[in-house]
Amino acid sequence: MFQLETISAKMLDYYVDRHDALIIDLREGNAYESGHVRSAISVPYEELEDRRDFSKEKILVFYCERGGASMMAARQFARLGWRTRSVIGGFEAYRGRNLVISSKP
Repeated sequence: MFQLETISAKMLDYYVDRHDALIIDLREGNAYESGHVRSAISVPYEELEDRRDFSKEKILVFYCERGGASMMAARQFARLGWRTRSVIGGFEAYRGRNLVISSKP
């Protein structure tokens, strides 16, 4: 049995710069470059299937544009044994709160 946890956009700041978490931006590269959550890495959803090299010691925190793709990714990785989180409302909800956004890779 796997556990999938969803978090609010506001709660995402809790995971920024934590050593035990990896924030993964699932949007296309140009969207990531125009602004993303600080400390997030870019792994477009289409490329996620090829990525199984994430440490299982870290909590994987996924976000996409509106939350659908991150929910699927979090569910998929949770089934494979990772601890995961999915951001409800995605980057749109986060951006609307004017939180920790960076335009630097």
